Amino acid sequence: MIWRTSKSLAACIGFTMFAATSVYAQETIKIGVTEPLTGPVAAAGTYVTHGARIAADYINQNGGVLGKKIQLVIEDNKSNPREAVNSVEKLILKDKVPVMMGAWSSTFTLAIMPKLVEYGVPLVVEAASSSKITTAGNPWVFRTSPTSAMEAQAFSKVVDSYNPAIKKVDFLVVNNDWGLGASVEFKKMLEAKGIAVGRTETMTPDMTDLSAQLAALKGSGADTIFVTSGSEQLTLAIRQAGEQRLTQRILTTGGAFPEQLLKTPGPKGYVSQHIVFFAPWAPERAKHPAVAKAFMDGWKTRDLELAGQIEGFRGFDGILTIAEAIRIAGKAEPAAIRDALWKVQVQGANGDIAFAKVGPAGKESGQSTPNIYVVELKDGQVTVK
Repeated sequence: MIWRTSKSLAACIGFTMFAATSVYAQETIKIGVTEPLTGPVAAAGTYVTHGARIAADYINQNGGVLGKKIQLVIEDNKSNPREAVNSVEKLILKDKVPVMMGAWSSTFTLAIMPKLVEYGVPLVVEAASSSKITTAGNPWVFRTSPTSAMEAQAFSKVVDSYNPAIKKVDFLVVNNDWGLGASVEFKKMLEAKGIAVGRTETMTPDMTDLSAQLAALKGSGADTIFVTSGSEQLTLAIRQAGEQRLTQRILTTGGAFPEQLLKTPGPKGYVSQHIVFFAPWAPERAKHPAVAKAFMDGWKTRDLELAGQIEGFRGFDGILTIAEAIRIAGKAEPAAIRDALWKVQVQGANGDIAFAKVGPAGKESGQSTPNIYVVELKDGQVTVK
């Protein structure tokens, strides 16, 4: 079972699940999942959910956890923070889940965090990047995705390699905790590098006409525009920037990818670059290629869009992490799983998953350190940089 630590991997190679009674065999361990399956960022949430299902199947096919199969209980948070709270209360109070994964957006995740403390249920955060999530003093939060600050610092290692050089940047970001937080962290990094920072334009998550924002950026004198939003809005921003003949380099943050431009590219020759956390075009670059292959094989079996794996791996790694915590805990109880999450060492599709303490003493949240890639998109073709 590749999803375990290397130490436990050897032990499980010869593992055979003992014969169970028909009643026992029907028992499952529930894992709650809250994702945006409808609304402006539904594509991303749906891909994460596909990844979670692939992980559940993979784990169950390899003996399950504690002799039981895991069962995902999936709720749609409808791309809305209030609905995210409702989904979590249903998962905890009605479905009795002992642990959850979600909720994609920083805004949705921040909204549900008080409920984790109220009910004492741990959450693995698979996508949200706001630093507030792990600095708020919530000991029930464990994040596998990078913060915007971590992403910016990782990108700082390659920013000097650009030709032509990055000398002045503007920002076009979604007007929420994720987009605004990303602009703050990237500005800090760029200014520390001596790069000038110009305008910041914002857009609501459901905005489809970005002509006003792009017109404001067109003559700003910047050579690069950093864009932060979900895959649907990234697609619109890049396509409309090409149509308006913006000459700036487009560079997106946050791990999203404008997958629609693979099938229907923007203006010929138009180039965009994207910071992502999984690169399905180069699985050999993954730290654990066998795990990446297991995820990608599951994705291919379901006949899903290749680029969707950029979001889908988040769900895969999140469920692997939860399953390993349940195994370490020895029981499917919230407090025990929370304590066990501090001990996990998981080989994921993105890389190694283990949690460091972040936040106020005594109320720390867990933060893992993911890998980061930069890919270039031109005329429907992707190159991993």
